[in-house]
Amino acid sequence: MPTDVFKQIERGHFFLIAGPCVIESEKLCFTVAEKVLFLCQKHSLPFIFKSSYSKANRLSGKSYSGPGLTKGLKTLAKIKKHFDIPILTDVHETSEVDAAAEVADVIQIPAFLCRQTALVQTAASTGKWVNIKKGQFLAPEDMKLIAEKAGTKKVMLTERGTAFGYRNLVVDFRSLLIMKKTGLPVIFDATHSLQIPGGAGTTSTGQPEFMIPMAMAATATGVNGLFVETHPNPKEALSDAGAMLPLEQMKNLIESVLKVREAVNN
Repeated sequence: MPTDVFKQIERGHFFLIAGPCVIESEKLCFTVAEKVLFLCQKHSLPFIFKSSYSKANRLSGKSYSGPGLTKGLKTLAKIKKHFDIPILTDVHETSEVDAAAEVADVIQIPAFLCRQTALVQTAASTGKWVNIKKGQFLAPEDMKLIAEKAGTKKVMLTERGTAFGYRNLVVDFRSLLIMKKTGLPVIFDATHSLQIPGGAGTTSTGQPEFMIPMAMAATATGVNGLFVETHPNPKEALSDAGAMLPLEQMKNLIESVLKVREAVNN
């Protein structure tokens, strides 16, 4: 199944990356993976499960940062085996890459670290797909140079908004079209593009009520895939509680974006 998903992506199929922001428990990950996989299979939508074993860029040192590398990867390995689906997780240091690559099918470079040459090149050297998130401080044209560092075509580029002033992210949809000129799969991060960094003083918040229309707009531009963080009860989430889409709304999101894609392609 994981191999089939990437063959579909290489052929230009629209796909979804989704899961909770960070691993809170094995039960949570299984709940989200099962629900989203069911919806994706219903619509023949390639699906990559995502969650982080560690979040190294927390605003406050008191914020939950995940179960850690060893425990987190064990959970992701169980998800991968049980559901036979590909896994995406992010790395923050070159020392994490080899262990992450033992489980992950896609290694993600966080936006704040996208210019770290050694991290990009080490991730690419594993032979796995690499998803590079565009930094909030970068122009979309810059991502071509960053992608070239990887030295492979197994690279995805993700738009997650650009910082305008303090605590404000804005999406310029031209960015998606500019990055598509690289010929690489381009993804729209519908969650973090609506994040409000530090919006609650010690934690980031967001505007998930705009996530579905923003995802529809990105789909209309011809984006290759969507990145969505979702949780059964975001208010109780240990990370990105104010930014994730309620799991019960994933059905609406998937059906809405697929209708847009169908309309654009006809």
